Amino acid sequence: MKPITEQDLIAAGYEPGPVIHQMLETAAGFAARGIHDPKYALKLLAREFGPPPPKAVLRDKPAPFAEAIRHANREEYENIEAVRRQMRDLLKVPVISRGAVMPDACPTGKAKAVMPVGGVIAVENAIIPAAHSSDICCSMFATFYHERSEVGAELDALETCTRFGLGHRHLDTLVADPVHDEAVWDNPFLSGLRDRARVHMADQGDGNHFAYIGELDVDAGTVEAFRKAGHHDLAERLAGKGVCRVLVTHHGSRGLGAHVYKRGYIAALKHMAKKGLHIPDAGAWLDASSEEGKAYWEALQYVSRWTRANHACIHRRFLERIGAPEIATLGNEHNFVWKRGDTFLHGKGATPAWNDDRCRPLPGLIPLNMAEPILLVLGKDNADYLSFAPHGAGRNVSRTALRRKFHDESHRKETIRRTTEGLDVRWFCGKPDLSETPVAYKDARSVKQQIRDFGLAEIIGEIRPLGCIMAGATTSWRDREEELTPKQIRQIAHRSERRRVKQDLHEEF
Repeated sequence: MKPITEQDLIAAGYEPGPVIHQMLETAAGFAARGIHDPKYALKLLAREFGPPPPKAVLRDKPAPFAEAIRHANREEYENIEAVRRQMRDLLKVPVISRGAVMPDACPTGKAKAVMPVGGVIAVENAIIPAAHSSDICCSMFATFYHERSEVGAELDALETCTRFGLGHRHLDTLVADPVHDEAVWDNPFLSGLRDRARVHMADQGDGNHFAYIGELDVDAGTVEAFRKAGHHDLAERLAGKGVCRVLVTHHGSRGLGAHVYKRGYIAALKHMAKKGLHIPDAGAWLDASSEEGKAYWEALQYVSRWTRANHACIHRRFLERIGAPEIATLGNEHNFVWKRGDTFLHGKGATPAWNDDRCRPLPGLIPLNMAEPILLVLGKDNADYLSFAPHGAGRNVSRTALRRKFHDESHRKETIRRTTEGLDVRWFCGKPDLSETPVAYKDARSVKQQIRDFGLAEIIGEIRPLGCIMAGATTSWRDREEELTPKQIRQIAHRSERRRVKQDLHEEF
C-alpha cells in the first residue's frame, strides 16, 4: 500500500501547516513498524494529534435579516415572498451573520441559497463569490458638464465613444488605458486575462447597462448638502454651475470580471468539498484569511479599479468629442464585496450608503428607469439595513414573463413608444428590448418613497432624463461572446506595443 501523503491528510480535513509535517513523520514511523493500512494509520494519527476539525454545515435556522421593502399589490407580494425564500436558504450558510433586503429586491434563478437581486449579507472572514454574481463591480459613474449642443447631437457623439452588445471590441478599435499595465497579472485569479481586459475597455455590454444623458439643476441645496456631508471638493466644483448636463453610465467588469468570478466560484466549490458538508453551491465560500482568499480579494480590488477606469474612459472620450470640460465626477459600485472591520459585506444590486473612513456619508447614484430621474443620494448609514440603499427600481416579474404579457408585437411597439415618449432612446444593436423599458420595472415613485421611509439614503438631487443608449435585443449569432484566438491575442499585444512605442517617442520629443 502507498504511504500516507500530505494530500491524504488535507483530504481527511487537517489544515495545511507544520502539524501536517509532524503527522507525516509519525505516519512514516507507523510504516516502519509494519502498519501500512491507511485507514488504520489515520485512526492512530487522530488519537495522537486529535481528530480533524468538523466540516461546516448549514444552520438549522437562518441568520436574521431586515426588510426595507413593502408591497402594494398581489404581484409585489409574490415577488417579496420569493425573495424571502431565497434569503432564508442563503442565511443558513454558517459564515453569514446578518442580511437585509432593499426596496428593489427580486428573486433570481432557482438554485438553492442563491442571492436575490437587492439582497445584502454580512459575512465573517469569508467571501462568497456567488453572492456578488458574475457581473462583478456592476456600477454607476456620473460626469457633470455644460451642454455643447442639442441632446441628439451629444448622443450621436456618445455612440462613437462606447460600445454595447455581447462579444468585445473589434481589434482595430481597442482603447488603451494605464490600468492594463498594473503589476497584477501573476494573481492566480487574473493570470492570462490581460487581453480580456484590453478588448473590453470602453465596452458596456448588454442587458440593463446604459449610457444616459440627463440634466440637473445644481441649486444651493445640493451644494450645501455636499458641503455639510464633508464633500467640500464636490461642493466647490458644483457651486454656481446652474443647470448641468450629466452623463451617467451603468455597467460592470465585462469579460474580465466574468472570468475572475468563474475562477473564484470554482475555487470556493473546491474549498467546500474539503471543509463543508452539504453546503449549497451558491453558498460556497473562500476563507478570507487563506492565501487563496487573499488572492481573490486582491483580484476583486483590481476588477474595481478596471471598471472605474472603463467608465472614466468612456466619459473622457465623450467630453473630448463634444469639446466640454469636466465639472465634477462621482460613482459607486452596487454588485461587489466591501470590507468594514472584519466583516465582508456582499451586495447583489445594493448601493453602499454608509459613512466613509472620514465620517462622510457616501454619495451614490440610483437609477429607476430610462424615463425617470436618476437619484443623487447621500447614505444615511442605517445599520438596521446593513447601511445599504437600493441600486435601482428592480422587477416584479422576469423578462420572460414580461414578454408573455406583451406577446403581440404591435402592442410591444406601442408600449415602448408610449413609455419613452419625449426622450431620445437609442438601441445600439438595432432592436428595442421591451424588458429594459419603464414597463419592466417597479413603480419609481414607490421605490423612491421607500428609500425615504426606511431611512436608507438622503435624496439631494434628481438627474432628469433627456436620452439614453442601451444595447437592445442581441440575439444574433454574431453577438456571442467568443474566446480570443491565438492570432487575436498576438494582434492585441502587437498593437499595444506599437501604442507604447509611439507614446515613448511622444514623451521624448
